[in-house]
Amino acid sequence: MYAVVDVETTGGKYGEEGITEIAIYKYDGNDLTDQFSSLINPERPIQPFVQNLTGITEKMLRNAPKFYELAKRIVEITSDCVLVAHNASFDYRMLQTEFERLGYDFERKTLCTVELSKKLIPDIESYKLGRLVRSLGIPLSDRHRAAGDARATLELLKILLNKDGEKKIVKEFVKTKSQPKKPKHLLKLMEGVPASMGVYYLHNSKGDVIYIGKSKNIKRRINQHFSSSGKKQLRIQLETDAISVEETGSELIALLKELDEIKLHKPKHNRMYKNSFIKFGLSRVETQEGYQVLRLVHAVDGEEYLTTFKNLNRARTILFHYAEKYSLCLKMLSLDKKEGACSLHHKQKCLGACIEEEPVESYNKRVKQLIADVEFSYSDMVIVDRGRNPEEQSVILIENKKLIGFGYVNLSHQITHPDALRNIIYPTKDNREARHIIKSYLRKHKNIRVVPLNTSEQ
Repeated sequence: MYAVVDVETTGGKYGEEGITEIAIYKYDGNDLTDQFSSLINPERPIQPFVQNLTGITEKMLRNAPKFYELAKRIVEITSDCVLVAHNASFDYRMLQTEFERLGYDFERKTLCTVELSKKLIPDIESYKLGRLVRSLGIPLSDRHRAAGDARATLELLKILLNKDGEKKIVKEFVKTKSQPKKPKHLLKLMEGVPASMGVYYLHNSKGDVIYIGKSKNIKRRINQHFSSSGKKQLRIQLETDAISVEETGSELIALLKELDEIKLHKPKHNRMYKNSFIKFGLSRVETQEGYQVLRLVHAVDGEEYLTTFKNLNRARTILFHYAEKYSLCLKMLSLDKKEGACSLHHKQKCLGACIEEEPVESYNKRVKQLIADVEFSYSDMVIVDRGRNPEEQSVILIENKKLIGFGYVNLSHQITHPDALRNIIYPTKDNREARHIIKSYLRKHKNIRVVPLNTSEQ
């Protein structure tokens, strides 16, 4: 007996998604014996790109039943069935996640029509559901809706079963291994872990730190580590003997603390920050005519740059944004190598530095504005953010554009004098990665409070 299923979801971070729609067709190998479909209120936001893809909006789900209201029906229709789906691991994981939230273990044998199709129908151009069923002459309506996709998967299953006359291949592809349950010792370790912002440490039996991470919800993030079936996560589960946490209140401090601690402890399961994640930097040179040219270059250890980037695509995206914002020339930003005027000049968004039409002084003035945008607002400043409780605030001290440290002060504490702050904060080593984290965070969070330091009395 087969239960052909398709789910649509909210999208979002792994382990935080919710199901928005489900369709199940029960098939005995000859006839359709039962069917069920419904929208589901996921009780969490739907990602905009998912709404565009599926057409399912939050408004449509406002009065839809919640998952717990449909759980019994889902259990009944899939009982004693092999769960069939196109990319079954995803649909099965989503169902298990929803049932886990209810405190119920949902376990079924699974069969993936992607894997089975590759075996029984080789040399197909694409195994994506839409392209695959069209190539086989299977009608598909309501693409990216649960009922339409599940019905197409059912018709695909029928073709695959017919191709495997003796059903030997199908049996080989049925998976009986379920998602691993959390061992009892991991459930015990989770007791008392806060659902708050901060940094967490996973320790082995010797007390060594084997993994460090940060999260807005520490408890939920560690639960994801302990629920995942990935090779790395399974190793972490086996080796973890203790958990320690440090609540930070501030996400920015959590990011800096995570960086600092990984560099200090060098945990065996942390790839992040073992080598510098800074891949590109923005440097400045001057042409013979006097124009300020900003060049995107491969980052070299020990070199300083106006700003830094993790990858080339991100760097180019940001620089294109700045080019339009400040009416800068793409050639002067190393983003256009064509002869003659740059493409923005043709759109009248570049004032002609690329063909020496714009005076050097006026162009360089806007370059300085861009540099000010990517640099810290002040050479000496304090970044003020939320604390660990309502009575305090977090502070990050910057002097001479270098990170000095971070810590917490009472809401009434005077924060404009660096000497007083140095006695309170946790000192940390300044490095390019830390400054990158701070600058990136400030770009994304325009409302965060930045206070210039009072250095006149030193």
